[in-house]
Formats: sequence, C-alpha cells, structure tokens
Amino acid sequence: MVVYTKFMESGCYNQDESRRSGTTALDVNRASAGHGHGGRRSLATRALTAAGWILLAAAIAAPAAEAKHIRPDLPWREQLIRILGTTLDRDQNPVGVVAEIVVTFVQRNDRRGIEITFETEPGRISYTSQAAVLLAIDRTARAAHLNSDSWTVFVAVPSPGVTVYGESLSAMVGITVVALAKGDFIPPDRVITGTVTRDGHIGTVGGIPLKVEAAHEAHMHRVLIPEEQHVSDGDWRTPFLMQVSAVGTVSDAYQALTDQPLQSNGAAVLVEY
Repeated sequence: MVVYTKFMESGCYNQDESRRSGTTALDVNRASAGHGHGGRRSLATRALTAAGWILLAAAIAAPAAEAKHIRPDLPWREQLIRILGTTLDRDQNPVGVVAEIVVTFVQRNDRRGIEITFETEPGRISYTSQAAVLLAIDRTARAAHLNSDSWTVFVAVPSPGVTVYGESLSAMVGITVVALAKGDFIPPDRVITGTVTRDGHIGTVGGIPLKVEAAHEAHMHRVLIPEEQHVSDGDWRTPFLMQVSAVGTVSDAYQALTDQPLQSNGAAVLVEY
C-alpha cells in the first residue's frame, strides 16, 4: 500500500507543475503488477510535495485486506463507485471502459491531519492518478468548508490485474470521499469524469465520447462531464435514454451526483484558509 498524509496548507501548490505531471485521460489497462508506476513517480511526488503532502510509506508487503486496519470504535463508511476511462482493444483501437473503485472513509477522534492510503492489491492506481486524487479530495473538502484533519481514507481497485492511469477519476473519488464524510450517497448509475481545479471547477479531460458510450453499455443513466470540451473530442451524440450533463463547479457536480448541496447548513465544520 501507499500512504500519504497532509502536513501543510496547499496554497503553495503550483498549478503548472500539476498540469505537467499527468495526462488528462483516464486509462484502465490490464497490466502486470507494478507496470506503469515508476515512470511518473518523481513528477507526481514533486507535485504532491508542492501541495503539502508527504509520502509516509510505500510498497509495504501486505495484502489489501490485511493492510486496512480500522478501529472498531471509530465510525466508518464505504462505497463502491464506478469510474470512466479509456483503454485499447485487441486491435489497438481506443475504447471506453467502466472500472470500479472502493472508497472507505474513517472519522478519527484526533486532528493529526488527513491520511490517505492507496491499496496495491488486487488492482493498482498509478502515482500520477494518486496525485490527482489527493488534490481532488483536498479541494472538494475545501469547497464544502469541511475540516479534513480527522479523516482517514482508503482507495482500492477491486479487480486483479487492473492498473488505473490518468487524472479523470479524481473528481469522482474526491466527491465520493466528501459524500461519505457528510453521510450522503451517490447512486451506482451516476458518474463524473474530470478533475477538480484549484478554484473548485471541474477540469477538462479527454475521451468523453468513448467514456459516455462505455457508460451507456454498462447501463448507467447519468454522466457528468466538464463544461469545457477537450479539443480532441470533436462532435458526438448522447446515447438514447442517457442523461449527459456538463457541470462547471464541484458544487454543481456534488448536487447532481448526490441530490444534496455540497455545503450543508449546520453540518459542515467551517475552516479559515
């Protein structure tokens, strides 16, 4: 597993460095264990360090089921979510794909800082994807005016042999973590593809037509996409009986996914930054 903790404010985060640290599309590939992790690690780690994250432990030899220790006296919630990506078929043509992520949220009693663990079994999440997810969680929590210092989060890919690359899963994971913290729920037929920018907007990603088609084939009914279209996507049609909605902010996305407001009166712990 790979564990991160937040040790300082992320106001010093360099947005240009983040833009260089990964791609805008999410690739979900059947890969050998460890493939695709090393090449991007230094860039992703530099971006995380600039954002105030520190790597506590990496490549700990423990199965995912054994690595996730949750004290029985602490409240916790868990949700299986779907994410949209692209991969290559047998003829090396790009196609859309729907993958699954398990997100576990634990509410601790201390204020030592948020801790996020990425499990390395059964599937894996690349370092660039981890960097994007960390920032999305932080930025969504800030947009909700929630203090995340007492949160512990586990993120796992339940499918063996699957490695997740790219950044477009990050908005879905970030919103899911905040939803679990607030006691809200995202229906399994709803999904978003995109990133969360520093100012709380949904960032542009590519491969939207392929991802929407994959979501349709998986019988998903609502897909949220960024307002700004990627230049490589061109024109495309919405599949029959599917709702595809462009959203501008993480607040709009949260409302559409959970049917609840991101900022709940009296429920959030307000924090000054």
